[in-house]
Amino acid sequence: MFIHIGDDHVIHSKDVVSIIDHTLLSSSSIIEEMIFNQRKNKKVVESEEHEPKAIVITKDYIYFSPLSVYTLKKRANMMSTLNRIEDYTEDFEQ
Repeated sequence: MFIHIGDDHVIHSKDVVSIIDHTLLSSSSIIEEMIFNQRKNKKVVESEEHEPKAIVITKDYIYFSPLSVYTLKKRANMMSTLNRIEDYTEDFEQ
């Protein structure tokens, strides 16, 4: 399934490695270094319009999302729930 992470970006939920709060960026030298290296490789997607609230790390890219970690988690869980719902429309068409 797909998750809309803000700023017209939609990603495959299976590609998500981690979603972390943007405020952790300044408190972790490891995260700072990882993002610095990925910026050099042009693998970081940032918005100029919105202040980032979360960092979404995928297999290939790092996205700075204007949505909160909580909102992104709800969206990911919603997609998981939708995957488990069976399609009962055939029962009503008879």
